[in-house]
Amino acid sequence: MASDKDFTGFAPGKVRFTRIPAPFFNELLPLIDDLNELKLTLYVFWQLEQMEGEFRYLQLSDFDEDETFMASLSDSPDKAVDLLDSALSSAVSRGTLLTIAIELEGKMQSFYLLNSARGREAMTQIEGGLWRPSGEHRFPIELIQSSENIFGLYESNIGPLTPIIADALKQAEDEFSPLWIEEAFRVAVENNVRKWSYVQAILVRWQEEGRDERSNQRDSEKDRRKYIEGRFSDFIQH
Repeated sequence: MASDKDFTGFAPGKVRFTRIPAPFFNELLPLIDDLNELKLTLYVFWQLEQMEGEFRYLQLSDFDEDETFMASLSDSPDKAVDLLDSALSSAVSRGTLLTIAIELEGKMQSFYLLNSARGREAMTQIEGGLWRPSGEHRFPIELIQSSENIFGLYESNIGPLTPIIADALKQAEDEFSPLWIEEAFRVAVENNVRKWSYVQAILVRWQEEGRDERSNQRDSEKDRRKYIEGRFSDFIQH
């Protein structure tokens, strides 16, 4: 007689399958020596397969709010939480998962990405500031793709390029993230100071003093005067 914990077989009819990369079986699986880490790794493949779009990630809540998954780790809720933390740490240390902590609404939140080419590219974009809050609880962050390169931004917002300006823009493109550059042009336009020297001063300030990544950040009139009259005034041609 089957117990409550026995598997009775897959149900008849159409069954949805989860894709698992082939290297999992001959490269990763032989390295995993902990059952809970194995359970978590397979669970990650299944969760990500349910999602849509190119940018896919998991939060801690995706694991600990799934009662079936947590019960598979332990019958004790407190012990299950400890085992989840350990399994996540092992998966990150082994290189199966990538993780990054981001401050949202005053709290640090951890996000987990599969260590695939797509996951590594997304991590690079996040670390470069190419993300913004989405306003959605389930997927609270999204990636930003810069709509124009720095030369297009200059011509659209300031004027025709000259060889000297082109060299300066190329140097800035190598030094600053595309999101910072695009945002600095936006600030310059909003403050009606359409000069590359002003955009450059904004970027230098963010580099030296730090920058709030929130998409709703706006420079005040006081900040505008700081660029023009303060220690960054050498960048500005009045």
